[in-house]
Amino acid sequence: MIGIDEVGRGCLAGPLLVVAARQITDLPEGVTDSKLLTREQRETIFDPLTAACDFGEGWVKPVEINQRGLIGAMRLGVARALKQLGVEFNQEIIMDGPVNYLSRRYKKIRCIIDADADYPIVSAASIYAKVRRDRFMIELAKRHPRYGFDSHVGYATPEHLQALDEFGALKRVHRQFFEPVYRLNQEKMWPQRQ
Repeated sequence: MIGIDEVGRGCLAGPLLVVAARQITDLPEGVTDSKLLTREQRETIFDPLTAACDFGEGWVKPVEINQRGLIGAMRLGVARALKQLGVEFNQEIIMDGPVNYLSRRYKKIRCIIDADADYPIVSAASIYAKVRRDRFMIELAKRHPRYGFDSHVGYATPEHLQALDEFGALKRVHRQFFEPVYRLNQEKMWPQRQ
């Protein structure tokens, strides 16, 4: 069975990451929906999780999200994750959420709301995705320290909105057509920073 989950879909900045997971041995204790764990708990479980599962990563850059929209970006991320993991078309797949973003060639798909809480293999994908993307955003914060990416990891927190208001959007980092980035760009006519 393959579990699929994503992280970063609702962010204003940074990539979307879709992860496909396949269990190869017993999962470590404490595997659950990543949203129920602290950052420290996710980091603690990450290495044992990578020993228990194989993962495929489907990274989608902000520029691709801008070009394709969120549905197209999700389809691209799912396709990349499944390809990297080497998933065959007849394998059973459980994806978190109500929408099927997979190619029609995959025949055994179940899209289940809260699958990341109810199916351990989807929980594993959830934790892995969250840790990998958080680490990416922490590194991004070193290049753009004024935006606070290490704390909010791209979500629309008051801190992030204030940074956008003060410094404008980063062309290759922010999702230009997401509110409030689009509105702020229109109101302020900020020059696009790289």
